[in-house]
Amino acid sequence: MDDDPLWYVAYGSNLFQERFRCYLSGGRPRGSARHHTGCRDPRPARATCSITVPGGIYFAHTSLTWGGGMAFYDPDLPGRAAARAYLLTRRQFCDVLSQEMRRGTGTDHDLSEALARGRQRLGPGRYETVLKVGERAGRAMLTFTSPAPAPPNAPTAPYLAMLGGGLREAHGWSTARAASYLAGRPGAQGVWTARAVAGVLG
Repeated sequence: MDDDPLWYVAYGSNLFQERFRCYLSGGRPRGSARHHTGCRDPRPARATCSITVPGGIYFAHTSLTWGGGMAFYDPDLPGRAAARAYLLTRRQFCDVLSQEMRRGTGTDHDLSEALARGRQRLGPGRYETVLKVGERAGRAMLTFTSPAPAPPNAPTAPYLAMLGGGLREAHGWSTARAASYLAGRPGAQGVWTARAVAGVLG
């Protein structure tokens, strides 16, 4: 398999670099009940950068780790989604993808359709659809999400705290800006106010 680097674009809890490190080297992130096996290649990302991508995030389904809705990316939503890109080898990306799909690592997924056409469904699960969201420095930028928008479900306070920490770390946002962004997402909107989210973020 061609193991040239590509960018993994994180828009949810993996905005927080310490948490994402467990996907690479293994371990249990703070605040999570789930232990990650890590990648075959546990080295840190070769580079990281803070970006925005067209579209937005929404909260849906129910997280086995956090309870409440999880973040998903929809390129058809208005606006732009705050994200963080990690430059990984193709094999590392596949192992991160496998962990998000709750499968064992070690599979070199065929990503040719996503790279050529911008979208590839690997399975019916929540994070089993790979999207190409652009290129940077000649490398493809890929993320994964639900195959179709699902009914909204509000996120829990611990999950919002993780997301808010990632937004502040990756983008340098103030608490107020991160809280407003999260409270305005479908699934959170109408359930969480910006003031309430700001209280969660401290």
